[in-house]
Amino acid sequence: MNWRLLIALVGAGWLAAGCGNEAAPAPPPAVGAPQLPTGAQPKLRTLKLWLGPEEMTAEVAVTAEQITAGMMFRTNLAENAGMLFVFGRPAQPSFWMKNCPLPLSAAYMDPAGTILELHDFEPFNTNPVPAMSSNVQYVLEAGRGWFEQHHIRSGMLVRTEYGSFPQTFAARRNQVR
Repeated sequence: MNWRLLIALVGAGWLAAGCGNEAAPAPPPAVGAPQLPTGAQPKLRTLKLWLGPEEMTAEVAVTAEQITAGMMFRTNLAENAGMLFVFGRPAQPSFWMKNCPLPLSAAYMDPAGTILELHDFEPFNTNPVPAMSSNVQYVLEAGRGWFEQHHIRSGMLVRTEYGSFPQTFAARRNQVR
């Protein structure tokens, strides 16, 4: 899989994501834009992450379709599992919980993988939760309260099984399994 191309495509047109990627009310989809899903997407490729001493296995959403579907329609999430949304360039994404029955929390991160903001989301809430920063390139969703329970705070650096976020997503794209 050509991760560099996928990351570039995702960054070109998808600046909002989450359980759904459009702010409410949703505008008509652009020509060529993915439609909102009608069911949960299959499990995505995973990547091990370390947030301080805590380990998490995250599914990695990189394509427009994967980002659009996010955690929609998912009814369970393992304790140390999450979903990492990868954008092609820094932006100011906005997340919502359309069709998402799970209570979630999200870490909005900069290009280095440093947590800039933490947000809690309510199931099915279609009010967008925009990033305060325009320097967000990654968003990590986990079960609601996971970050707080594990003492994860803004300013912490997240690493992957391949090293830093820049190393993982620039030099080792085809190793994300």
